[in-house]
Amino acid sequence: MTTEQAPPVHDSSPEQTEPTAAHGPAQPGPGILQHPHLWVTIGACALVFLSAFESLAVTKVMPLVSRELDGARLYALAFAGPLATGVIGMVAAGNWSDRRGPTTPLYLSTALFVVGLVMAGLATSMPALVAGRLVQGLGGGAITVALYVVVARVYPAALHPKIFAAFSAAWVVPSLIGPFIAGVVASALSWHWVFLGVVFLVIPALAMLVPALRSMKPQGTGLDEAPVSPGPWKFGRLAWAVVAALAVLGLNLSSAVQIDGFPWASLMLAVIAVTIALVAVRPLVPVGTLRALRGLPSVILVRGLVSAAFFGTEVYLPYLLIERYNFSPQFAGLTLTVGALAWASASTVQGRLGDRLNHRVAVRIGTASVLAAVVIALVTAALHLLPAVAIVGWIFGGAGMGLVYPRLSVLTLALSSRETQGFNSSAMTIADSLGGALALATTGIIFTGLAAVGGSFAGVFSLAAILAACAVVVAPRVPAGGSSSLG
Repeated sequence: MTTEQAPPVHDSSPEQTEPTAAHGPAQPGPGILQHPHLWVTIGACALVFLSAFESLAVTKVMPLVSRELDGARLYALAFAGPLATGVIGMVAAGNWSDRRGPTTPLYLSTALFVVGLVMAGLATSMPALVAGRLVQGLGGGAITVALYVVVARVYPAALHPKIFAAFSAAWVVPSLIGPFIAGVVASALSWHWVFLGVVFLVIPALAMLVPALRSMKPQGTGLDEAPVSPGPWKFGRLAWAVVAALAVLGLNLSSAVQIDGFPWASLMLAVIAVTIALVAVRPLVPVGTLRALRGLPSVILVRGLVSAAFFGTEVYLPYLLIERYNFSPQFAGLTLTVGALAWASASTVQGRLGDRLNHRVAVRIGTASVLAAVVIALVTAALHLLPAVAIVGWIFGGAGMGLVYPRLSVLTLALSSRETQGFNSSAMTIADSLGGALALATTGIIFTGLAAVGGSFAGVFSLAAILAACAVVVAPRVPAGGSSSLG
């Protein structure tokens, strides 16, 4: 919900990861809402807004979709799948943008995003909807990287904080209004239009970017700069991203595997899938990340753990309110709005505190807050407490993320050299996506497995609590210092 939530840095060459190097010293000039940046700003922010709106809207209406399409077994896959394929899109778009600029990657990724929306919107079965979500995730992951490259090559370095602040606002607004609008659309028309309606807005948003995209030299680093030789295709990283994505998808489907004479077959396949995913992610993150080494590896690991805990819980909170407490779709998303407001507020506060609140303390407080929120959700589900307990408790979750996310982003850059800025920033984003995807895939297995005994929600929140507790344990291993120029 902060400027650190702007689209991630792609894995690029040192010359392209340093905005100052690309644009030279900051010079006074037109702002992001002035010519020649006005329509680029509006178009880029619109794409960010629509991506955020769609993500939050799907969280809101998926319980209805699952009920109508009898898709409880694939419920988690509908969320984890796009996160998994998004990693492939991120790696591919970053490498492609390094080679030939962001124009073609942005066009293609937007097209994939639209195709996925149409497939999901027209789906009449849960497998068809999930297929659309996979395509949508592939395009959405690529869009974020391509948009970041557009910013780096269109805007002077002095305007980067402002355009990223605009991206942040484009994320916060859907958090406030998206769930309610999605509920209204689903109730008045159909959940299908939550997907299809976005299509008619994505195309004009992209059209606003076309003039700037046409002005870019295919191999240049900016509008007025000489072309450079394209870098190589990094097929190794792309292959590992594909392996990781397939492992996550296999994990989601493992619960459906039943072999006569082997009652534990499903569990064994799940363990194998998780192992493959963890092996595949190693080349995509700094050395020592999975061993929680002090410094940058722990920063990346905490990011993945806290994301998995937070989003693994957030996905099921509206489901809990609808299924157990008979909330209407409009009000089931109240937890999302509460969390978004707390996230934005805490992010603003920590930005103003700056160095008065060191990074390690901020991360420790933030992870502890997320753990507290997840435990409150767990107790509510296990003891059948009033729904207001979980809704109010989610304030701690949003506030914790508002503390943790920007500080981890700043630490990642502060601990990176010019040569590793792109790779480390990409690793942070991949930790977000794969952490959330693995958590959602595992919660899907737990949710289905405990349905017969009525412990589905308690089981899901228990896993999220374990992940949050791991983040709390690793948090002291992140550095205390570093630059803290927070937006």
